Amino acid sequence: MPKKQPEPQIPNAEALLQQVSELTEALQRERADAVNVRRRADEEKAKLGTFYKSLVVRELLPVIDNFERALKNTPKELIDNDYIKGVTGVVKQFEAALTKLGVERIKTVGEAFNPNLHEAVSMEEGSGTTEVVTEELQAGYVLQEEVLRHAMVRVTLK
Repeated sequence: MPKKQPEPQIPNAEALLQQVSELTEALQRERADAVNVRRRADEEKAKLGTFYKSLVVRELLPVIDNFERALKNTPKELIDNDYIKGVTGVVKQFEAALTKLGVERIKTVGEAFNPNLHEAVSMEEGSGTTEVVTEELQAGYVLQEEVLRHAMVRVTLK
């Protein structure tokens, strides 16, 4: 005589609903974890991009400074020279590229002195009590909220 197979036990409806509920919660947690991992990866990618952008821009700032100094010290008889116009065009191209990258030049002359953005090289006495930037000696730049280089300025009390 063949052995009789035990009849499979069918779980009741409450047990099945409980199991479905537990599996649904586990799936929702996994989905939320996956979304968080993707979000963190995107944030890290953006931070890394900004980091490398700032490294490259910091290396280019001295080049831009030298172009600007050269143009500032152009002899008067050469101001209308095509070569000088070409160099001016290169400087404008640099400025446009920096703007496209999200780099902004720090405002200086006429602005209230801000130690977070400005580096005072000299302080001139004045009649007032407010420190105001009167001259920019070297441009400063920010990328998003990060100061790439403080602006070197002269300050006067007004």
